[in-house]
Amino acid sequence: MFEQVKLDYEADGLEPVIDKTTVETHYGKHHALYTKNLNDAAEKAGVADMDIEKLLASLDEVKDEALRKALRNNGGGFYNHNLYFSSLSSAGNTEPVGELKAKIDEKFGSFDKLKEELTALALGQFGSGWAWLSVNPSGELMTSASPNQDNPISEGTGFVPIVAIDVWEHAYYLGYKNLRADYVAKLFDILDWKKIEENYIRITGA
Repeated sequence: MFEQVKLDYEADGLEPVIDKTTVETHYGKHHALYTKNLNDAAEKAGVADMDIEKLLASLDEVKDEALRKALRNNGGGFYNHNLYFSSLSSAGNTEPVGELKAKIDEKFGSFDKLKEELTALALGQFGSGWAWLSVNPSGELMTSASPNQDNPISEGTGFVPIVAIDVWEHAYYLGYKNLRADYVAKLFDILDWKKIEENYIRITGA
């Protein structure tokens, strides 16, 4: 059974960047529903025991079109939100360190340049979707954007996300209305790069 990541902060723990009601609604209702629907579809498809990353990377093997669509949408929603919520905190780890910092500097020139790329992708995503920083097992970094609940895994890129910027309106509309740019700018204040580096190390074995 797939389970929502457990938050290591209270619903009001991300304020003032993300308000308590948004966390309660986004995590407690939207993410919870993706998780329930994923489990229902995975049970029907006989893939309930698969690792979520492997499942998203092998959706073409699910022959039933309706189940494949349900797994893509709800599996993506489950995975994307697990990454998003687990990468946030108010702990103050707001800049990369270690090998990940070195890789960012090498690929993008600086952390500020990476933020500019991610911001442009997040603001340029028409409608609902995500902006990503991803890594492959060789340690190569990539930025990208995806519509709906797709991600670099389900898109078959060979990359795994380590930073997720959610630009669905339910992620920010209660606090920021239509000001997506303000939300994205503030989100960098609560991205926890210690947690992000842990994902980088898991994927690359560094």
